[in-house]
Parts: sequence; C-alpha cells; structure tokens
Amino acid sequence: MINTVPQQAKPDSWNPPLPPTDLIFDDGESLETNQHRVAMNVLIRSYQQYRADQTNFYVGGNMFIYYSSTQAKNRDFRGPDFFVVLDVEGESDRLGWVVWEEGGRYPDVIVELMSPSTANVDLGVKKDLYDQVFKTQDYFVYNPFDPNSLLGWHRGDTYRSIIPDERGWLWCEKLGLWLGTWQGTIDRETLSWLRFYDSTGALVLLPEEIAQQQAESAAQRAEAETQRAESAVQRAESEAQRAELERLRAERLAARLRELGEDPDLL
Repeated sequence: MINTVPQQAKPDSWNPPLPPTDLIFDDGESLETNQHRVAMNVLIRSYQQYRADQTNFYVGGNMFIYYSSTQAKNRDFRGPDFFVVLDVEGESDRLGWVVWEEGGRYPDVIVELMSPSTANVDLGVKKDLYDQVFKTQDYFVYNPFDPNSLLGWHRGDTYRSIIPDERGWLWCEKLGLWLGTWQGTIDRETLSWLRFYDSTGALVLLPEEIAQQQAESAAQRAEAETQRAESAVQRAESEAQRAELERLRAERLAARLRELGEDPDLL
C-alpha cells in the first residue's frame, strides 16, 4: 500500500496567474478624440527620443496593465494613457503590461489624459489604484482641451500633491523632467499639449522636431557657406580691381617719366 500525503488546500484568496493567451489586450474602444491620441503619442515619442540611446526602460500608452489574476478574470481593465517603467528590459514587444510576467514591476510614472467622461474615474478610482496597489511614484492628469487642468501627485507613504512652479509646470521626480503645457501644432492639430521639459527648462523635442531643427541648422550652415563664398569672390574681385588700378597708375607714371626724358626702367 502506498501512503499518500493529501495536498494542502490553497487559501481562497490565492488565484493562480492566467497565462498570457487568456488575457484580452484590446477592448475595441479608442481614445476619446484624435487630440487625445496625438497627446498620448507626443508623450510616448518625446520620451523615447529623450532616451534614444538607452534601452533600460519601457514606455507605453492606452494598453492594459494586468496586476492580478482576479482583476484579469473580472475583466477589470486598466489602461493608462501613458506610463513608464524604469530599469527593465525595454526592447521586447508587448501587447500589454502583465505584472507577474515582468517580475512584479508596476509603472513608475503614469499620465491620464482626462475628458469630461473620464475625469471622475481618473481622479478617483484610478488615482486610488495607482496609489494603493501600483504604488506608482508619480501620477499626473491633464485634459488636452483645458490648459489649466494639469494636476500631479508624488508618492511618499501616500500621494501628495505636487506644487506647480511659477510657470505652472510640475516636476516629475522619477523621470527627472518637468511636465508643462506647450502651445503649437502637431499632426495638424493646434492645442495646448502636455510636454516634457528637461531640468534646464528646454523642451524635450519630438523626432520630427529634431529633424526639422537639424534641417534648419543645415540650411543656415549652407547659407553661411554661400555668404562666405560670395564674400571671398567679392574680396577677390576687389583685389583684382586694386591690382588693375595699380597697373594703370604704374603705366601712367612710366609714360609721364618718358615724356620728361627719363627711362622708368632705370629708376
């Protein structure tokens, strides 16, 4: 007879993680407006450009974060508009951020782009979740249609409001960057966009802004080279004119000396 040891029952609160194939990564809902989509991409693409030479971070937007199997089973989707996870492998493609597949790592920074229909959730349920469960260090909310709507919280033992500076910008401690508004046109949309600024106050540029800046610098250098070349031609022409005047003066002087009976070659 073989002795068998009964397995200990797992506590009711224990829920095994679901494999990635059981997770939903698209609920079929789009961002509120095209401006919200552009605003999200501005944050993602500018931060990626800011750290273009590094790979130890992951930045995502409008994608689900799965943090427990219970939440996954209940289809309690949470998809921040923008988030950053620091000190992780950032080159792998991900359909979503599955915490138990990522060594238990949660986002270090989250930004929600509010609208009238989402403001209560962004300022209530989501804020509490990011504070108490995710323990995300820096959380910001902004309505792209209201330049005065920027709010932020930094977490110590709990969330505390970040005080804006005289420009109305908020300091993101985890990223070492400012978050502030910028008025301009991006992707044919003119708005007060939420943008990153470095510690000196310089705008963190998008790839196309850098390309435009480089093209303008190249055009300025080409123009400067053209001006230098034109100046060199003008100087050469002036030297030639002076040389011609000197030659004419010398010829007139020699002719005058000959009229006076002197041989200019002997002088």
